[in-house]
Amino acid sequence: MTAPKTTPVGAVATVRRGLSLSPELRRGLPGTLVIALVATAGRVVVPIAVQQIIDGGIDGTQVDMGFVMTMIFIALGAVVLTGGATGWMHLRLARVSETALSGLRVRAFRHIHDLSMLHQASEQRGVLVSRVTSDVDQISQFMQWAGLMLIINGGQAILALVVMMILSFQLGLVVLALIPLVMLMIRWFQGRLEVAYLAVRERVGRMLALLAETVVGAPVIRAYGIENRTRMQLAEAIENHRVSAVKAGRLSATFSGFGELFSSIVLAAVLVTGTVLAANGTVSVGTVVAFLFLVQLFIEPVQILGEAVNQAQTAIAGWRRVLDVLDIAPDVADPGTAGVDLPHEPVGARFTDVTFRYPRPGELAAAASNTPALIDLSVQIPPRQRIAVVGETGSGKTTFAKLLTRLMDPTEGCIELGGIDLRTIRFDSLRDRVVMVPQEGVLFSGSIADNIRMGHPEAAVEDLLAACQELGLDDWLGELPAGLDTPVGERGGALSVGERQLVTLARAAIADPDLLVLDEATSAVDPATEVRISRALNQLTSERTVVTIAHRLSTAEAADRVLVFDEGRLVEDGSHGQLVNDGGVYSRLYASWQSGTDVGSAVDR
Repeated sequence: MTAPKTTPVGAVATVRRGLSLSPELRRGLPGTLVIALVATAGRVVVPIAVQQIIDGGIDGTQVDMGFVMTMIFIALGAVVLTGGATGWMHLRLARVSETALSGLRVRAFRHIHDLSMLHQASEQRGVLVSRVTSDVDQISQFMQWAGLMLIINGGQAILALVVMMILSFQLGLVVLALIPLVMLMIRWFQGRLEVAYLAVRERVGRMLALLAETVVGAPVIRAYGIENRTRMQLAEAIENHRVSAVKAGRLSATFSGFGELFSSIVLAAVLVTGTVLAANGTVSVGTVVAFLFLVQLFIEPVQILGEAVNQAQTAIAGWRRVLDVLDIAPDVADPGTAGVDLPHEPVGARFTDVTFRYPRPGELAAAASNTPALIDLSVQIPPRQRIAVVGETGSGKTTFAKLLTRLMDPTEGCIELGGIDLRTIRFDSLRDRVVMVPQEGVLFSGSIADNIRMGHPEAAVEDLLAACQELGLDDWLGELPAGLDTPVGERGGALSVGERQLVTLARAAIADPDLLVLDEATSAVDPATEVRISRALNQLTSERTVVTIAHRLSTAEAADRVLVFDEGRLVEDGSHGQLVNDGGVYSRLYASWQSGTDVGSAVDR
């Protein structure tokens, strides 16, 4: 069964859904609209004042200066009021929109973190990042410019039309008769612009994803001399973005051109009709002149409509991409307040008839149809037992560890920790009592102390030092230029591979978990660092339930029990000595490992 294909949601439905997820925006809009009404109403006062001055303030060669000055002051007051209301509206909309969109960013960011490792691995990180950053930025730009223009100018056009109908029903009908032409034009262009700008946002996401990969992978790119191929891929992504942006821009420019043409047609029609009516005495000269001002107020929104719709479609495309992320149901759901907590003591684990399949592209995790990575696994791990998990690449070791820490849920079967169904344990409790240390030491920008403290955010400096001392890392800290305050650099680049692993072990120690899952981290390090890591591991695994994905079988030798996986099945279970004597899969792996170790020792000698 594949994931159902969703039909693209219309622009109105997208905006309605987006507003429902941004309550701050909904609360701020009514007040902003009232201010916009004031700003709009002030703009039609000037044409009315002009009409009154011409028709009522000028009588042949006589000018009623008192009346004229009164109209001028009224118009001036309206201009000042309009300017103040417009500025206040800008300020309110900027504040409300940024508050609302920051909430949307936080919601999208949290939801991305709630998605399973399966989904995150299936989509480029840069694409996900672009949905939280640049896509939301497009919504912000629309809210603070195009959205404002649509509110003001839309109200301005409606109010101008109402005043025109009051001043002269005949001239108003001329303008009104041309409105269907505008609506048809807007409708036709809107559908095409919507598709065009959604394509632009998708190309931006792809371009950012490739750019992030090339920056992070720069050392590998240089090491393998694939700069040209990488540049070609990036150039292709940039070119695809350019093509889609030019296509959208061409549509927008055509739309703007039609707006200008419409403006000229309306103005010409009003001028010709008004001249005829004035000559017949049907309307006054002041009314015709006022109409020319009002027509400008009416057609001005049409002139900027192209750019406003341009930004609107870009914003809606960005909004739709953010909503697409929020609509993804997490494969691994937190039971929240309905869940239970793990006890604060070493816990055991039980797998009962567990099968797991990785989903194919487009499949839901619950309905994955791929070849099983783990097949009908039933095993029990008692508390405080040290387990080594071994097997060849692709045998199911890492899948076992991810299921145990609930980074993924099994396709079939049940997993229990401390006698509790793993799916009913609250994430806060699970992450507090169960810690997985990956093979690659993942660090974040900041100091060593900042990274260790991630295991226990409230830990004092004394606690960090005590944890490092307990693991035997105090001598290593003494060798560093600033001790715990030593910067690790971006992604830990200022430290060696082994040093990054030491920091992750200290992070796990300060977390003080009851169940520790280790992806053995003693490869690609110098002998001195390996000794430090081994010493720290011995201390860290004491008095805890420990499951280690063993890449070196010396780890399996020291374990209480060894689980041997082969092609997704648990084929052997026992102590190191027992499995070596049985002559099965583990015995073969151990003999091969010993042979490699002996060859390596001979080379060293």
